[in-house]
Amino acid sequence: MNMDFNSAEKLLELCEQNQLPISEVMRQRECILGEMPRDAADHRMNKAWEIMRTSATQPLKKPIKSMGGLIGGEAKKLEAHYGRKKSICGDVLGKAMIYAMAVLEVNASMGLIVAAPTAGSAGVVPGMMLALQECYRISDQRIIDALYNAGAVGYLAMRNATVAGAVGGCQAEIGVASAMAASAAVELMGGTPQQCLDAASTVLMNMLGLVCDPVGGLVEYPCQNRNAAGVANALVAAEMALSGIHQLIPFDQMLDTMYTVGRHLPAELRETALGGCAATPAACAACGRCG
Repeated sequence: MNMDFNSAEKLLELCEQNQLPISEVMRQRECILGEMPRDAADHRMNKAWEIMRTSATQPLKKPIKSMGGLIGGEAKKLEAHYGRKKSICGDVLGKAMIYAMAVLEVNASMGLIVAAPTAGSAGVVPGMMLALQECYRISDQRIIDALYNAGAVGYLAMRNATVAGAVGGCQAEIGVASAMAASAAVELMGGTPQQCLDAASTVLMNMLGLVCDPVGGLVEYPCQNRNAAGVANALVAAEMALSGIHQLIPFDQMLDTMYTVGRHLPAELRETALGGCAATPAACAACGRCG
């Protein structure tokens, strides 16, 4: 059976024809194209999940200073704030922010992470998955299923647009990571394939035009903050989709729009550290201090 797809429209057709969720279509695609049995594919995804979980929790035990010195310890501070019952975000978002920011500390200190879809946006998907798992007591197997769903969205973005900040701005990195997380969360909470892609489209719409402006050219700041914002955006989009709110613009069209907008961004706003946050006096002073 051919389970390959090159668009969200085709993905939805496969889901409908075979009465399967997005995760299962993606899993079967991986098995067929990768010429591997189901157990082998799941083993690889489980390994990715283990790395995600470790990178999201390690800095909470021992805060890590980044190579550039711009971040380190922020996730621990958020966790302490949450532990004092002072969080105004609620359990899922509160935990997701903590874990998302922790992953960026690991990445910026040259630790092991899973690029989902990039290193600079690596905290969004694990942050969302871990928070939902803990708050709703979800098994690892169901999380692995959801990661296949996230993978399908990421694959479409890489195939038909971009996930590189240097090409499309941060909307392509954090935006796509958040779209992946939103879609996965919708399936995890019982949503339909259409609702999954509605959520992914809503995320890209909400983050359209987000620039990539790393201070000092380092994947540290404002990248870490945007991973926390990314899980918030994903949760908003997932909640809307699960409530039955339909997205007017299909995911394929929203992806095309994101790519077009990204290509029109000036070079200063596409990972060159020459504009945006990176060009502020405070950012330049911070770079001078850390060398």
